[in-house]
Amino acid sequence: MREKIRAIASLNALEHDGKAEPNSVVSKTIGLFPEERKNLKSLIPMIKEIVEEVNSLSKEEKNAIIQRDFPELLVTAAKEDEKRLPDLPNVENSGVVMRLAPSPSGPLHIGHARMSILNDEYFRRYGGKLILRIEDTNPANIEPAAYQMIQDDLKWLEVNFTDLVVQSKRFDIYYDEMKKLIEMGKAYVATTPTEEFKAKKQKGMPIKERDESPEENLERWSKMVSGEYEKGEVYAVVKTDLDHPNPAIRDFIAFRIIDIPHPLEGDKYKAYPMMNFSVAIDDHYLGLTHVIRGKDHIANTEKQKYIFGYRNWKVPYYLHYGKVSIEHSILKTSLIKKGIRSGEFSGWDDPKLGTLLALKKRGFDPLAIRKYYVESGIGSVDTTFSWEIFYSFNRKIIDNRSPRHFFVNQPVYLDFDFEGTLTADIPLFPQSNRAGEHKNRHYTVGKGTIIISSQDYQKFNGELVRLKDLGYFKIEPDEIHYVGTSINEDVQKWSPNKPLGKVPIIHWLSGNEIPFVVAKPDGTVDTGLVEKNALNYLGTVHQFERYGYVNVLNEKEGYFTHP
Repeated sequence: MREKIRAIASLNALEHDGKAEPNSVVSKTIGLFPEERKNLKSLIPMIKEIVEEVNSLSKEEKNAIIQRDFPELLVTAAKEDEKRLPDLPNVENSGVVMRLAPSPSGPLHIGHARMSILNDEYFRRYGGKLILRIEDTNPANIEPAAYQMIQDDLKWLEVNFTDLVVQSKRFDIYYDEMKKLIEMGKAYVATTPTEEFKAKKQKGMPIKERDESPEENLERWSKMVSGEYEKGEVYAVVKTDLDHPNPAIRDFIAFRIIDIPHPLEGDKYKAYPMMNFSVAIDDHYLGLTHVIRGKDHIANTEKQKYIFGYRNWKVPYYLHYGKVSIEHSILKTSLIKKGIRSGEFSGWDDPKLGTLLALKKRGFDPLAIRKYYVESGIGSVDTTFSWEIFYSFNRKIIDNRSPRHFFVNQPVYLDFDFEGTLTADIPLFPQSNRAGEHKNRHYTVGKGTIIISSQDYQKFNGELVRLKDLGYFKIEPDEIHYVGTSINEDVQKWSPNKPLGKVPIIHWLSGNEIPFVVAKPDGTVDTGLVEKNALNYLGTVHQFERYGYVNVLNEKEGYFTHP
C-alpha cells in the first residue's frame, strides 16, 4: 500500500507543479481503495510523510515510481472521465419523461443536487422531458422566495428542465381523482379521530367509514372540499390492504384540512392533498416514464402503486438509490431559517451552510458536484458524502484557471535591513496552458519590512527559510536577514544540520499588500493581508499559496473554498 500511495502522490505532484497535495492524495487513495477508509486514522499521517518525501524528488524520479510501482494508475487516470451511469430499461424512441420534485421550503442544498443531477444525466442521454414539479401542498413550510431560488439553483447546476409544474395550481385535478376513487369504493372520508384510525390500522382493523357506501363518503367529501369542516375534524383515505405485513402501507391518508393561507393561493383551498396522493396523480398525468428517488421512498412507491392499479394506469419504472449522509454541513431549512432570523447566519448563502447558494459563493464549480454524484453512481447502498473527494474533483477543475497569490494570515512585520534590491517573479497561472496567462507577479524588495504569517514566525524563528521566488533568509526575533538567492557557501553555513532540499518555503509580502479577511465554513474568520494584484481578479477563485482556494468577492473579503 505504501508503494501504491507513493505512486499516487507522484502522479498528483506531476499534475500540480511538482508538489503533491496531501488532501488530494487521501481522496485518490480512498477512491481507488475504498476498504482503506476504515484505516484513515493511520493512513493520513503516512500520506503526509510520503507527500513530503515525493515533493523532494525530481520529475524523472516521480515518473519512475509510477511506472515501477503502479503503472495501472495511468490507465485509471485516463479513464476517469469515462465513468457514466448505467442505462435505464424500457426507454422508448421518444426518450424519457422524468421529474425533479423539490418542496419550496428553501433553496436547494448539496443533498438535493443528487436528485437533480441523476435525473438530468438520463434526460441528457435519452432526450424527452425533464419536468420541474414544485411540490407546495404544505403551506406551513413554504418559503415564498424558494420558487425562484430553486429554478436559479438548477440553472447554476446546468440542469435544464423542460417544463415547470406547480402543484398548488392543480387542485382541481386532485379533487376530481379523489372523487373518482370514492365513487369506485377505493377511498373514503372519515371523521373518526385519527388516533383511533392509526390504532386500528396497526391491528389491521377498519374504522366505520371504510365500510360505508360511496354516497355517504361522497357527501362528506363535498363538505370537506367546500370548507365545512375544521382542521382535524375530517380526512380522506385511500384503501389498500389492511392485512399488509407493513402497517405503513395499510390505508393511508390522502387529504387533510389546512387552515392557514397558501402563499400563492391564499384561502382558496382548505382540503390539501398529501404527498403520496398528489405525486401519484401527477406522475400519471405528466406522463412519467421513469422515477428516480431515494430508497426511503420505497414504501411510498408501494402506496402510490395502489392508485395506479385502481385507475388502470401504466406504472412508471422506479429506481431507488441509497441514502447519502452528509456530515459537517447544515442542511435543514427550519434550522437555517431560525439562524437567519437570529443573525447566526448571514443568509441562505452563509459559508457555514450546505446550500447550493453557499457553495456557489464559496467558489465551487457545479461540474464538481455533477462529477461527484455521477461517479458515486445510483446503487442502493447507503454512503457518506466525502468532502475530501468532492474537493479533489473541484480542485482538478479550477486549478488551472485560479490565479496564485499570497495571503498572510495574522501578519508579523519583520525589519529588513538590506542595502540594494531583490526581485521576485512569481507565476500567476503556473498550471495554465492558455495563451496570455503565462504572467508573473513582479516585485522589487529593498530595505524596509517583510511580512510573514505568525504561524511561520513561531515555527521557524531562528531558522533558515526560503521566501518563495525571492531567496534564502534567516528569521530572527523582529527581523529577517538575507542570506542568498541560490545555494552557495553562505546559504549552506546557515543550514548545517538540514539538507537544503528540506529548507521550508514560505510565502511573504513586502509593500504590495492590502487588508483582507476570509470567511470560513466553520464560522471562523481569518484576518490578514493579500497582494494588491489580487484585486485584478475579483469574483474569481484564487489559490492563496500554502493556504487554500478562496473566492475573492471584493477588495476586502473572500469565502474559503477548500484546501
